[in-house]
Amino acid sequence: MPESIDIFKIESNHVLPTRGKILISEPFLCDKLFSRSVILMIDHTCEGSMGLVMNKLSSLSLAEIFEDLDGKENIPIYWGGPLGTDTIFYIHTLTDIPHSLPLGKGLYMNGDFESVKEYIRQGKEIEGKIRFFVGYSGWEKGQLHEEIQMNTWIVSQTSNASLMDEKESSDLWRTSLDRLGGKYKIWSRFPQRPGLN
Repeated sequence: MPESIDIFKIESNHVLPTRGKILISEPFLCDKLFSRSVILMIDHTCEGSMGLVMNKLSSLSLAEIFEDLDGKENIPIYWGGPLGTDTIFYIHTLTDIPHSLPLGKGLYMNGDFESVKEYIRQGKEIEGKIRFFVGYSGWEKGQLHEEIQMNTWIVSQTSNASLMDEKESSDLWRTSLDRLGGKYKIWSRFPQRPGLN
């Protein structure tokens, strides 16, 4: 296949997913839930995998769910995935939240929620420090590996600053591909529905 044609071939980079890495969906993934998504891997074991979609804003705010945070309506909640949608998850860079799960490079998940709420009530900086999600994404044993083999996901890594920047979250899919360079950067410019162009 000529090189000029090969750049349009959708092919995963076959990097293994591990905690703290990200999954970037291939450009033409038609799944309504995961189209053009970036997922932070929370766990990946032989028993299954868990992650949070980083770039899909929900219609909820934190104060709508927790009345004791009244007056904090501007704290958004993102859609983490279709599973466990009765649960709020959060990632953060706060080192003093008890029982947090380290994700690597100073990034943590969950921990003592009362400590997080107290941090918010004190009026401390939220942007770039804490992000909230409803639900999570999950894969059964072997499922994620199979999807990667089918070229559904590219596995990569990114900075905490990129993951925590809510202002840039809507553009995270494109910028994550751009950072990989080469044909992946070209993929980021593909129209989602080529037939409409």
